[in-house]
Amino acid sequence: MDMDIEKEIKEIKIRNSKVEKDKAWETSLTRKVIIATLTYLVISLFFVFAHLPQPFINSIVPSAAFMLSTLSLPFFKNVWMKFKKI
Repeated sequence: MDMDIEKEIKEIKIRNSKVEKDKAWETSLTRKVIIATLTYLVISLFFVFAHLPQPFINSIVPSAAFMLSTLSLPFFKNVWMKFKKI
């Protein structure tokens, strides 16, 4: 019986560690920069193939908008949680 409890505790700790790492990744600046960079590259390629003017400059706008939105989300989340009644 004690071995089962110890095994379950160990499994819970392993799972909790994984969940904490996943959460850290989801909120990391590294992840946001990677997504913004990939967004910039994909949109730049689209603009180049669509023959739009200044594709590399115009691709900055959607990437910057993504970064701005992700950086402002924690603020809005805190405001929402403050006023949310559950």
